[in-house]
Amino acid sequence: MNDLVIDNAVVVDGTGSPRREGGVAVKDGRIVAVGTDLGAARQRVDAQGLVLAPGIVDIHTHYDAQLTWDPFATPSTALGVTTVVIGNCGFTIAPCRPADRDLTLRNLTHVEGMALEALRAGVNWDFETYPEFLDAMERRGVVPNVGSFVGHSSVRTYVLGADATKRAATDAEIAEMRRLVVEALRAGAIGFATSTLEQHNGENGIPMPSRVADERELLALTGALGDARRGAFMLTKGMTTTVPWLEKVAAANGRPVMIAAMFVDPGDPTRVFRELGEIEAGRARGRELWAQVGCFALGMEFTLRHPYPLEAFIAWHPAIEAANEAEYRRILGDPGFRDKLKAETATTGVPNRFGDKTWPHLTIMEVTRPDHRHLVGRTIGDLARESRRDPWDVFLDFGLDGELDAMFDCRLFNTDEEEVRKLLSHPHAAVALSDAGAHLSFLCDAGFGLHLFGHWVRERGDLTLEEAVKRVTSDVTRAYRIKDRGRLLPGAWADLLLFDPATVARGPKRRVNDLPTGASRLDTPAVGVHGVWINGVRTVDDDGVVRDCGRPGQVLREFSA
Repeated sequence: MNDLVIDNAVVVDGTGSPRREGGVAVKDGRIVAVGTDLGAARQRVDAQGLVLAPGIVDIHTHYDAQLTWDPFATPSTALGVTTVVIGNCGFTIAPCRPADRDLTLRNLTHVEGMALEALRAGVNWDFETYPEFLDAMERRGVVPNVGSFVGHSSVRTYVLGADATKRAATDAEIAEMRRLVVEALRAGAIGFATSTLEQHNGENGIPMPSRVADERELLALTGALGDARRGAFMLTKGMTTTVPWLEKVAAANGRPVMIAAMFVDPGDPTRVFRELGEIEAGRARGRELWAQVGCFALGMEFTLRHPYPLEAFIAWHPAIEAANEAEYRRILGDPGFRDKLKAETATTGVPNRFGDKTWPHLTIMEVTRPDHRHLVGRTIGDLARESRRDPWDVFLDFGLDGELDAMFDCRLFNTDEEEVRKLLSHPHAAVALSDAGAHLSFLCDAGFGLHLFGHWVRERGDLTLEEAVKRVTSDVTRAYRIKDRGRLLPGAWADLLLFDPATVARGPKRRVNDLPTGASRLDTPAVGVHGVWINGVRTVDDDGVVRDCGRPGQVLREFSA
């Protein structure tokens, strides 16, 4: 007898094959049959004509810290995600010596937008080495399945200590880092992740440790993938890292290379397509290169007191380094400082995320002064045009006028949906970039899969539902060699998503206070999701997350070749 049968569904199986009527039968956590006449079961669910698909696989998350206190990986489980990959960009919490724990958390506070008090109160440090980290996660239990990168910044800090953000590594230090990466891969890491992105700074604007590494170190550590003969290389790419160099890494190790973040940049809208052309050329030479793309306009909320989107500006560094608020205010008002920002904004090919096309999308969301309430909903671009002033002056003067804590919402990349459509349909694109678990005070894109199904399939018609489901299931499990997931086929694990294609979407943004110590984060609820099963266990029903579902997820350690 089957444990579970879901019937009367429209099955979209994740392979790209046409939808068909039927359902699935599940026994011992795996799918044993797909179709009709599925036999008896201890539990039967009538899908009432809804779509049954594989659960969404989110390959770009940052739940490393959160999973030590929240096994649900909130909010991803509620948003149809059944597998998450953590450790992206190399921002991990293992390996970590006890003496480096607070430094690690302070860096995560800055780069991942979570309150330091929440991290200090929430993280359970029941590990030191990377293998111990995986063991501890298995021991505590998880709701979604979890694949985990070993992260460059953590490995570098473990070996170099306080020097990790200051200097190049010696030959002996590189050898020890390589040993740790191989150890992690053999213990079950899904791969090795790093970042060269200029905006990735830790406390006080100090570069995250991976950004200090030279080419010699990067080639040695990616070489660990070849040594172990397993794992993917994931890189969040800065302006100086090129696709041809990444092809060199793929060629040297024979392993897949995942390149993030491939957005359409309004300041240089053809760059991403030039890089996609380089990926295609590398693929033709037999190198497995992937472009990690997003289906949202990249936007975030921020204040001038904590202006994360501005920190990639070279000219912004004096503001990052300000010793106190008085010094910070003096710098923001300095004409010379502003002139350098204006000049950098007008320069293409530099690593900033702001440009002249950002101002029309930079909206005042909340104000602190009652007499400024009439400005809520206005954009800095509109205010600058009306006053015939430079947008930088309008923006910074507004902040200095009692509004350092005013909330702004900005859209930086992927603002032209006709161009984004080309990314989503590219054969070598992996749809991801939710950043779930990071930037919690700035954004919540954990519902990217629901948005793909609702906006890009139902509303715009740019993808079929079969294509969209494949994009966030079997395509990404194939890239990362995740076995028996992402498809509704006999023998696959029963990671399932039941949803209404007529309504599926992510809901409106809201701020909630459910982090440790009551700290806040942005959230978006699911719309049109009627069920989620992980390894055959129901974790979401019509009322939302099933809190007493146990810990059905698996810590993924074994991957196909």
